[in-house]
Amino acid sequence: MDKEAPSFTLQDAEGRTVALTDLRNKVVVLHFIYTNCPDVCPLHAERIAEVQRMVNQTPMKAQVRFVTITTDPKRDTPEVLRDYGQAHGLDPANWVFLTAGQDEPDDTTRRLAETYGLKFTKTDDGYQMHAVVTHVIDQDGQLRARFHGLKFEPVNLVLFINALVNRAQKPHGHGGQSLWDKMKGLFR
Repeated sequence: MDKEAPSFTLQDAEGRTVALTDLRNKVVVLHFIYTNCPDVCPLHAERIAEVQRMVNQTPMKAQVRFVTITTDPKRDTPEVLRDYGQAHGLDPANWVFLTAGQDEPDDTTRRLAETYGLKFTKTDDGYQMHAVVTHVIDQDGQLRARFHGLKFEPVNLVLFINALVNRAQKPHGHGGQSLWDKMKGLFR
C-alpha cells in the first residue's frame, strides 16, 4: 500500500486546528464515522477503543494517535463529539475527534473520506450509507494498511501498529532483499 496519506486540516472538539502533518512521527489509526449512525459506527468506535486500550497498556501509547473524523459536521457539534468518545470508551489521552470548520462546506469530510477510498452517501432519511475501514498511517505520513469491516482481530491491528512504531518493516542493513520485501512482492 505504501502511498502518501491524503492530507487534511480539520478542527478538534475544542476548536483547535489539527492537520495530518501535525501527527508526523506518530502512527495514526484513522477512521470515519458519524454519530447519528444507528449501527456500524458505534461498533467501529468500540472496536477502535478496544485497540486503543491494548496499545495504551504499552509504551506505544505515546507514539500512537487515534483519529476519528465525522462525516456529518453540521450535527456533530463539539459537545456531541466529546460525548460520543466518552460514551464509546475512547481515551482522550491519545485520541482526537475531528470535524470540518464552521466555514467549510457540509460535505468537506465526506469528500475527504473519498480520498481515502470511502464513500458516505446521504440518504433521504438523514442517514449515510458507507463501508467500515480502519486506516493506518505511519510516522512518515504513508498510508500503510486498511483494515476492512469489524471482524478483524484487534490484536492483529495492535501487532501491525507495533511493527510500525518499531519500524520493524524497514531493512536492517544486511545484504539482499529482506523477508518483509519478499512478502510484499508476492502481493503486487
